[in-house]
Amino acid sequence: MNILLILPPLTQINTPYPSTTVLKGFLQTKGHTVFQCDLGIKLINKVYSKAFLTHLFSDIPKTKDAKLLRIYNEREAYINSVDSIVNFLQGNDQNLATRIVNRTLLPEGPRFDELADLEWAFGTAGIYDKARHLATLYMEDLADYIRKTKAKEFDLIRYAEQIAMSAPNFDSIQTALTKPLSIIDELMLNLFEKQIKISNPRLIGFSIPFPGCLYAALRCAQLIKNKYPYIKTVIGGGYPNTELRRIKDKRIFNYIDFITLDDGEIPTQRLCNFIEGKCNEDNLVRCFYIKDDKLQYSGNDDINIPFSETGTPDFSGLDLSKYISLIELTNPMHKLWTDGKWNKMIMAHGCYWAKCAFCDCSLDYIKRYDAPPAKIVVDRMESIMKQTGQSGFHFTDEALPPKLLKEVAREIIRRNLTVSFWGNIRFEKSFTEDLCLLLSDAGCIAVSGGLEVASNRLLKLMNKGVSLEQAAQSAHNFTSAGIMVHCYLMYGFPTETTQETIDSLEIVRQLFNEGLIQSAFWHRLTMTVHSPIGENPDKFKAIKTTQDHDYKFALNGVEFTDQQDIDFEMLGEGLHLATYNYMHGIGLDTPTHKWFKKQLSKTTINKKFIKNIIKK
Repeated sequence: MNILLILPPLTQINTPYPSTTVLKGFLQTKGHTVFQCDLGIKLINKVYSKAFLTHLFSDIPKTKDAKLLRIYNEREAYINSVDSIVNFLQGNDQNLATRIVNRTLLPEGPRFDELADLEWAFGTAGIYDKARHLATLYMEDLADYIRKTKAKEFDLIRYAEQIAMSAPNFDSIQTALTKPLSIIDELMLNLFEKQIKISNPRLIGFSIPFPGCLYAALRCAQLIKNKYPYIKTVIGGGYPNTELRRIKDKRIFNYIDFITLDDGEIPTQRLCNFIEGKCNEDNLVRCFYIKDDKLQYSGNDDINIPFSETGTPDFSGLDLSKYISLIELTNPMHKLWTDGKWNKMIMAHGCYWAKCAFCDCSLDYIKRYDAPPAKIVVDRMESIMKQTGQSGFHFTDEALPPKLLKEVAREIIRRNLTVSFWGNIRFEKSFTEDLCLLLSDAGCIAVSGGLEVASNRLLKLMNKGVSLEQAAQSAHNFTSAGIMVHCYLMYGFPTETTQETIDSLEIVRQLFNEGLIQSAFWHRLTMTVHSPIGENPDKFKAIKTTQDHDYKFALNGVEFTDQQDIDFEMLGEGLHLATYNYMHGIGLDTPTHKWFKKQLSKTTINKKFIKNIIKK
């Protein structure tokens, strides 16, 4: 049976999102002929081309917006430079870097007005990185122009995200799908139809990891219903898994035929059997569908296969030379996410802890921990390296398990492999000095971990399973081994006071000051219905301000309050400003409370709190 797997616009443009590669690797072992297409990177390569920009700028924009007219007036420079810049961002013709940095090649649109001092941001040696940052601003200026003149849903990393984000019913999505096609929609559908003709599929699967992929997938499915009604369609991935588990609004099935949940291997295989007449609806796994004009759910929720038997991801059909590496921010961890052609893979299924109060602990991708032997992990790595020609790996696990990570590192060293890898960890005592040195020897270059609120009271309340003392020691062990450390941080956890937020920032300041972390990012807590706090808000003294029954389509994040009078916008601005400066070695002597626009209390944390932990 021919199957076509689609990554709709847009996920990432620097490296393939791993969902279709994993599914293709499995389904081919079952005798299917599987094609895959990253429609997002194909679209980006068409949009950022001399031919498309010539067509784009053929119309005089009907606007008095000075920023848009500034880009339009430089249209010849954009048209003549775009192919060279894309080629440069794909890793070719690196000699262009000097011309770009000299500011003699690129037209400079409005994004350049906010340009930071390049020497301050990148140092004196990073010419290539500086050039890619300038080229990124160039690409973003063009994206702004397209979005404001021709296709308001367009962006470099998402596509009509606002339409699908937190959609309680299908109204806004259906309205968008009834509007005339934009110039970007038309281009995308032309590319999609070519893939249909090449693959001649009986089933087309759309991977929807984010809300910013749904609109594009449904536009493609709309074309199938109109022109190829004999082809069945299914959507799966992170967005359905988290947002559509309680779907009641069936209008989405006017566009697609099936929605599957959680791991897609068995659900898709059963779906193939059903389409081929080898089983009935009762045998479908974790699948929504319409029967007799009623929304049905198949059940069979617990049918899975061991992670060690899911096979090796298959990258065939993806042209890795077309991916584009951008540098939007100077955050070193953000640079890893958007820069380079990383081989994305999962070391183990689920999270070995799976107890954090803010996490989706009730969902399969978190709660079902399944770790294969280290030999299988490294076998998969070697196979992927042969396919892609790339030795860098981004392990996308929820949290890399220390025990398995140790054995994988030993296996990498035993085989004399030269690799680089990074991924998420938990700041716990298992990451000893010896283990971190071993990981560094095996090729670990960076880790990211959730320090969250940097308060022992709140860490205990959220059942994080680590303390500030453990986190500091783990971070010290990683950095001492030459491994970069990034911290995820949050604010707005129920009962967290403004004083605790100030104290959390002081901990972060000290971690930077002592060289224990090199990167950090704050976000405001989102309560999800699948987390312990969302399932039992009273336990955390939180009150939901929206009710689940108000949601007929998508339901994931919900609004809440803990009845404290806190200015979260002011806190967020101060936290981001301080941390941005800390990452550049600036303001580390500034009193923590001074980063905020309002007058706040001084920190209560001892100025040598982190230093004393390391001394011990």
